[in-house]
Amino acid sequence: MVYWLCALAVIALFFIIVIYHDTHNFVTRHYVIESDKITKNIRFCLLSDLHEQSFGNNKSNDSLIEQIDKENPDAILIAGDMLTAHRNVNKQNMDIAVDLLSDLVKKYPVYLANGNHEYKLLSRTAVFGDYYKRYEDALSSFGLSILRNESIDLEDYNIKITGLELEYAYFKKFRKRPLSMEHITELIGDLDNKKYNLLIAHNPQYFDEYADWGADLTVSGHVHGGIMRLPFVGGVIAPSYEIFPKYDGGLFDIQGKKMILSRGLGTHTLKIRVFNPGELDVIDLKVK
Repeated sequence: MVYWLCALAVIALFFIIVIYHDTHNFVTRHYVIESDKITKNIRFCLLSDLHEQSFGNNKSNDSLIEQIDKENPDAILIAGDMLTAHRNVNKQNMDIAVDLLSDLVKKYPVYLANGNHEYKLLSRTAVFGDYYKRYEDALSSFGLSILRNESIDLEDYNIKITGLELEYAYFKKFRKRPLSMEHITELIGDLDNKKYNLLIAHNPQYFDEYADWGADLTVSGHVHGGIMRLPFVGGVIAPSYEIFPKYDGGLFDIQGKKMILSRGLGTHTLKIRVFNPGELDVIDLKVK
């Protein structure tokens, strides 16, 4: 019995060390995508699901910023959930996200779309008051606008970046609500076939629908890599409680339409990541 207890203690200690490491560190992953629609090479850094996490001293993100600077991107993409809609509203703290974004926007163009947590803060004012408005006002104060079902053209590259903001109903637990093409076009309009269409869409469950709409590249987050990752299996569970989700992290392809799904940087309700450190993604779009 003593040996079994010792073995269990060693296993428990091992997982505690892994969880601590993976919730306090991040890795960098690189992707290269070529297209004949692109007229000039461009490098993006993709961030997602910060959830008020800091990688640095004194609640700063100095380590994250240092790594971004080493990658020397042309622009930054942010796929939502920089904040957390805490059940205990007294835990709300936008300062970490705001400070990071204010530092980044001084050096790079930043293209930001919301996730389900920002949408929850925005739509549930009876619970969260004007918290989201104060967040958006803070970003506006240093010239950063959120792409809330809006687009921006990068003329030099022939790239159109669109931020898709789905309603909270599309993030329900246990089931995937149908997303019609009519609703997508109602939110973000028709595809511009002459441009390379880059879609920032937080929820990767709908990659099939994004591809059908015509997005050449979708960047997403939300799944946190499946929280725990197993060899040869991948992510274990999605926020919707889907076991072994089809889309957990990495590069996916549907008939030439790509999705890069970030495993995210932070955590929220369950402060757990196992064999799954935070992730900064570097995306090189190149002329084919």
